[in-house]
Amino acid sequence: MAESEVESHEGIFTLRQGPNTRGWNGIQYKTGLAARNTTAKKLSMNVATVPPGACAYAHIHVDFEVMLYILSGRVRHEYGANLEKSLENGPGDFIYIEPGVPHEVLNLSDTEPVVAVVARSDATEWEHIISVPSKRRPV
Repeated sequence: MAESEVESHEGIFTLRQGPNTRGWNGIQYKTGLAARNTTAKKLSMNVATVPPGACAYAHIHVDFEVMLYILSGRVRHEYGANLEKSLENGPGDFIYIEPGVPHEVLNLSDTEPVVAVVARSDATEWEHIISVPSKRRPV
């Protein structure tokens, strides 16, 4: 779906049933709403799918907050200075990630995807994500 297919109704924007249109760092993203297709200045939202057995390699969000809601699947976040800490989450869990926290996301299933709603406090979020070293990142 092209960005031009976002409906604008005098201050209310609608994107109906957007397809997966972006692949980044092992994650597939369903087109959502952000600065690129609305007048948003401080917020973006989309749906992320981590394929079975996949890893979203270590990264940080520079100066923006992230909240996720897990719809299906189980995920492990490895986080901290050397990714030395871990936390597992599943369906129904809400997750908040502070700006600047290094983290790597792993789908714990080899057969089922992880699907999550993702909201960010940055309408141009893709410009403010930085990769960090990880033992899993391909060379």
